[in-house]
Amino acid sequence: MTGTSLNGASIRTTASTAGTVVSRASVGSSRSVGGNGHMVGGGYYVSANQQHVDYILVAEFSIDKGSIMEHQYPNPISGDEHMLAELMLPDGAHTRDQDWTIFFLHKDAEQTEEQQEPGVQAPLIYVLNLVITKHDKEAKRGAIVKAMAICTRHSFLHIYKPLLLFALEDYFKNPSVDILTKLFTSVNSMDLSAMPRLSIFERQILSASDNKDMFSEKFEEMAQTSLTAAALAASHVRSPSTSLGVPGTADSEGEKRPTTYIDLAPGRNKVMNGKITINRDSHEFETKVVYNGIPVPIRVPVAIVPETVGDFSLIQLITTFSAPHAQNPQPFPLHPHLTTNGPYTHPVIVLINGLLTEKRIIFLSHDRPSGEVANHVLAACALVSGGTLRGFTRHAFPYTDLSKVDELLMVPGFIAGVKNPAFAHHPTWWDILCNIDTGRIKISTETKQPGPSDSATLFGAISTVSGHHDTGDNAFMDDIVHCISSRFGEKAVRAKWRDYVIRFTHMAAAFEELVFGSSQLWIGHEENHVIRGHGHVWPDEQSKHRDLSANMMRIEGWRGTRSYHAYVQDVQSFYVAKPIKIMDLQHQIDRLRTLKLSTEESAKIYQSLKEYVNDYEEINQLLCALPESQGGLFVISMGLFHPSQKVRFAIVDLLERISVHMAGRHFYNSLNRFQKLAFIRLQQEKLNAVESPVATNGLTMSGLNLGGSMVN
Repeated sequence: MTGTSLNGASIRTTASTAGTVVSRASVGSSRSVGGNGHMVGGGYYVSANQQHVDYILVAEFSIDKGSIMEHQYPNPISGDEHMLAELMLPDGAHTRDQDWTIFFLHKDAEQTEEQQEPGVQAPLIYVLNLVITKHDKEAKRGAIVKAMAICTRHSFLHIYKPLLLFALEDYFKNPSVDILTKLFTSVNSMDLSAMPRLSIFERQILSASDNKDMFSEKFEEMAQTSLTAAALAASHVRSPSTSLGVPGTADSEGEKRPTTYIDLAPGRNKVMNGKITINRDSHEFETKVVYNGIPVPIRVPVAIVPETVGDFSLIQLITTFSAPHAQNPQPFPLHPHLTTNGPYTHPVIVLINGLLTEKRIIFLSHDRPSGEVANHVLAACALVSGGTLRGFTRHAFPYTDLSKVDELLMVPGFIAGVKNPAFAHHPTWWDILCNIDTGRIKISTETKQPGPSDSATLFGAISTVSGHHDTGDNAFMDDIVHCISSRFGEKAVRAKWRDYVIRFTHMAAAFEELVFGSSQLWIGHEENHVIRGHGHVWPDEQSKHRDLSANMMRIEGWRGTRSYHAYVQDVQSFYVAKPIKIMDLQHQIDRLRTLKLSTEESAKIYQSLKEYVNDYEEINQLLCALPESQGGLFVISMGLFHPSQKVRFAIVDLLERISVHMAGRHFYNSLNRFQKLAFIRLQQEKLNAVESPVATNGLTMSGLNLGGSMVN
């Protein structure tokens, strides 16, 4: 029998631990990809015949027996059912009409090689749970409390919330397994075959963009493929209804005629004269699930970044712990890994440092719903990940209770959400306590201090600076809070945190290279690069040493953690996927963006970009280094004003390629009028220089649409 674990705690059927056992027959490896398999939302690979939902569970609270499991469909999950039922019925559920919880199941490490690929972790099984309390005078204590849960491989499990609401309401009316059968059949009939397949670079571009039309062509291609398949299927069935339903199909006399069909419903595909046009946000794939005859619209995220589970809010997490600190700052006890800016380090930075250095973290709220506690845990995992690092959700417990504390303490570096105030009175159970009700973060007095570090000694001998230096974290948090108060939105906050985490990984790589001579966090050979340089960009060596000195202790605390080793593997995978290895694109773009370069230095970068950025994926790689949050193509467009005509013409060639690229055209359209005018002028100048002084072919200024007005 294959062992599994619940929320990261190891499970046995004979031991009273918080988890379950799932048979290999019922939970297959999601890494196996069939002929029609593809990655859903960047999360995991789904084959054509793989189910979206593995299990549906129902639990009830009994006055006499406590939490009991009523049904498990389609087959039982072996193990301690009572503990699973307790997780489905959280503390205080009876005091609310409705509550949501999330917890995880995953396979035990003790699997055979036949069951699990070497070096590959099985994907988590995400459990979305709904608890409803119905007040009934005839029931004991005047209420009936039931919970229904969906177990899925999708990290975007929030899409199932409407279906759970429908199904649990039906279950209250008719408490039979037929309701579970109906729900199971409905959710697994959800069609994701037309969902676009995005590469690693395309997912990065889409997740960082606000443009609702980004990669809309991908949707059109998939929709057109589905339309063609429907037309071919319909061609075998000659009937009036078939010919009217498929554009361009043959009528009863065998003649083809164009069909125009316009669906006025918002957010749907439009079939006009046999062509598909999309009126939707390309960040989501729209499909539906028909439950009990009711079509329920479902929007599936297309570009899921690592450690993103559910529909949490980073703004809510940051605001919860920033507001009390801003009104009345309280000092923290000093800890090298946590208080990197001294005793008044911002609480959110203390939380991030704790996550990076694998400290035990508890989120506590006695007054709020367990679903809100779980969302804070999930938001913390996403915050420290920045869409870059992994290894946090696998050891997260979005909700757990006091009865499972022994199993919780067996997990190193856990992140847990609880509702029982007893946790606050046991500082040996945690290193950092985040009290959601008060908005305060506390460092345990029992947290161990790190021992002496050899690398810190080596860095001290090499470094050209001394004393304590500011990490800049407090200024960064001031910027984040200003961003939130100015209503920049969730995506802007996530973009800033992504930049912060990437900067930290680059500093860690630079620290390892300085101290050890090389780093696992960067792959490449600069002697083979057309332009030297990689990693983070500093204006001078003094600034570099100051930053590394300020961040040295948390870098040391991060090295050796789960997220560090996972990132080393991701760096290797990303290097293989990169089409351009002849230079560090991000480093060179950052040099153009942050340094005052000489004419010769900037010319070399611009000409190298023109030379090596040509095909589709190479342009995608370049666009990943030019997110909209950092100005997009602005730094490239500055090459249009370079003193050298050769460089100016090289940038014209590069922008021409970008402007016809599927995603690049949106970046090009974001340029301002001044930049577009310069591009068109140089395009004409280049054309005249190549052909003749009187050549007028190509795009001219009279044909340039600048912000809705024509330039004549």
